[in-house]
Amino acid sequence: MTKLYGKTAIVTGTSRPGGIGTAVCRTLAQEGANVFYTHLYDYDKTENPGDAEKNWPDLFAEELRSYGVKAAHMEVDLTDPNSPAQLLDACRSALGLPTILVNNATYSVAADFRQLNASLIDAHCAMNIRGTFMLSAEFARMLEVELAVHQDLCGGRIINLTSGQGKGPMPGNLAYAATKGAVSTYTECLSAELAPFHITVNAVDPGPTDTGWMSEEVKKALLPGFPMGRIGLPEDVSRLIAFLASDDSQWITGQIIHSRGGF
Repeated sequence: MTKLYGKTAIVTGTSRPGGIGTAVCRTLAQEGANVFYTHLYDYDKTENPGDAEKNWPDLFAEELRSYGVKAAHMEVDLTDPNSPAQLLDACRSALGLPTILVNNATYSVAADFRQLNASLIDAHCAMNIRGTFMLSAEFARMLEVELAVHQDLCGGRIINLTSGQGKGPMPGNLAYAATKGAVSTYTECLSAELAPFHITVNAVDPGPTDTGWMSEEVKKALLPGFPMGRIGLPEDVSRLIAFLASDDSQWITGQIIHSRGGF
């Protein structure tokens, strides 16, 4: 499994052992990519208190290195306007030029119309819209410069995570669904701008995925919706992302891929 041998990937939002970001990092490393990942303990200890460990990112880096690749990480708040440049500089210093970006980090707090307020809307927009948009743009600007200098570079990959909000309403998650809808639109528009540079931009909707948040009651309620007879796992989406990061996907761009096991 060496389709990504020698490439360097950035994966944001890798803070928990059972999360999608972790599965993506692991699969990319198994395919030969060097991996730089981000995490934000202060967010996870509040939103995922049972699955947030301060020293876990260091332990995970050792696991990734066991696959024979380089791995590094940093804690970063992607809502900080300075964070994209800081992140890209840190990755280049530690692992070299990244040509793969996986925007997995997200902000999600359930809120219906009664609970919605300005601070919740701003928090969702700061991460899911501004954070994702600016990191992608800074990444693309960096590659544009590099591609002009190094003719042997073969473009790049931007892969966003979305949530299937276009497949139907998501009551109780108004701000989250709306900001993820913005990510889908951004994916389509940015892909057209970056196609001349052979930088593809796609988004993946993994559907309901068991990353540790599902109770047995939730699983029981969701299971009838999966015709394959099981709940989605982080590894299901990580395999698709590894494909989109590879040269095999060079003709696929501007797509919102609903990889939901038929859900």
